[in-house]
Amino acid sequence: MNSNAENKPIIGISCGDTNGIGLEVIIKTLSDARMLEICTPVIFASNKVINFYRKSLPDINFSFMSVKDSSRMNPKQVNAYNCWEEDMEINPGQITADGGKYAIISLTVAAEALKAGKLDGLVTAPIHKKNIQSDTFNYLGHTPYLKNLFEVKDVVMFMVAENMRVALVTEHLPLKDVAQNISKESILSKLLLMNESLKKDFGINKPKIAVLGLNPHSGDEGLLGKEEEEIIRPAIKDAKQKNILCFGPYPSDAFFARGQYEKFDAVLAMYHDQGLIPFKSLAHGEGVNYTAGIKGIRTSPDHGVAFDIAGKGIADESSFREAIFTAVQIIHNRKENSEQYRNPLKKMSAAVLRNAVDEKINLDEN
Repeated sequence: MNSNAENKPIIGISCGDTNGIGLEVIIKTLSDARMLEICTPVIFASNKVINFYRKSLPDINFSFMSVKDSSRMNPKQVNAYNCWEEDMEINPGQITADGGKYAIISLTVAAEALKAGKLDGLVTAPIHKKNIQSDTFNYLGHTPYLKNLFEVKDVVMFMVAENMRVALVTEHLPLKDVAQNISKESILSKLLLMNESLKKDFGINKPKIAVLGLNPHSGDEGLLGKEEEEIIRPAIKDAKQKNILCFGPYPSDAFFARGQYEKFDAVLAMYHDQGLIPFKSLAHGEGVNYTAGIKGIRTSPDHGVAFDIAGKGIADESSFREAIFTAVQIIHNRKENSEQYRNPLKKMSAAVLRNAVDEKINLDEN
């Protein structure tokens, strides 16, 4: 994997939709030179599209070096690997075919580099589910694509923050299809992957996992649905027999309202909004999406393409910066060397960092 002279992890960065806020938050994040102290970043895009967004941020001091070999990165600079050379239209804020096409080119080249061991981690900028669809890419997002690329039976979409971690049994499904896609086997698979990830990736020796019910009041003993009694409880029982400390099923409304999530290392939700609404409402700090269950390490910010503010220079890079820190932290946790890659910017807000870069002041003296 990483073999550069300074022994920093190499973090690949996919650019996301070229009309979204991806490259803006990437540039803002990497304009702080101290990011180079903890990793060697490489942006998978094209020089032309990077320069387009660099010029749209005149107050940001950002430079990069173009590289042609993804296995040879300069550890003292931001690297940019050209995934395409042709001209393309950039229309910030618009959903276009090109925006999706080049987002997927960036993603697939970066993900292949991750799989080949040329990268230590991958941080993905947001893509739009509609314009990425094609004959060669028919996935609803990063997670199912990476599952197929790494040829694994299952993965976990893991939302992580300072005070909570939430995983999902089902991900991007219409609500009407959720119940039929929940089984004892799928719940048990997620619990096994969560338990392994909490130990290996987050350094928790004996993780405790809470499992939410599917129906209101967790089914009220079968009066409001039978999934809890027939599927979820048996899955929890089987998981306990495999030495996983898991508990539930808990009614999701009271579980979050009463702060019960604070007693657990992670929570397994049955469907997207059941887990992500409380996560985005209650998480401390900036949330990060982590794909557990693949050999490679991949994170992303917890926001989307934000077409409504794209190209205006007002996007907040906090979650993207946290996604890089999380990737580096997981790399280091796997190497059991926690202090080397600790987050030096953890307690600083995005506004403080931007002002510090703009005014070129020495943050270490504050």
